[in-house]
Amino acid sequence: MTAELAQWIDEETPLRDALWWADMTTAPDGTATNVHDRIDEIQRRYGPDDLVTFFVRQAKPELVAAVDRTEQRLQAAGIAYNAK
Repeated sequence: MTAELAQWIDEETPLRDALWWADMTTAPDGTATNVHDRIDEIQRRYGPDDLVTFFVRQAKPELVAAVDRTEQRLQAAGIAYNAK
């Protein structure tokens, strides 16, 4: 799907990071979690051979980096958040 996905450019902005942070720090039941537990949960839920698991495994470094950048921005702005 590389060609199909190529039409969308990754904007690599703080907004994108914040959206990924929101997804990667919230469990399916809405409770707070951390990015590593969330990635593990996704892989367990979809199974080892699923495309979603493959994507998350490939994207893990950038997902973790986006979460880290967002948490640094939140701290710098003095905004409290529920870190796990």
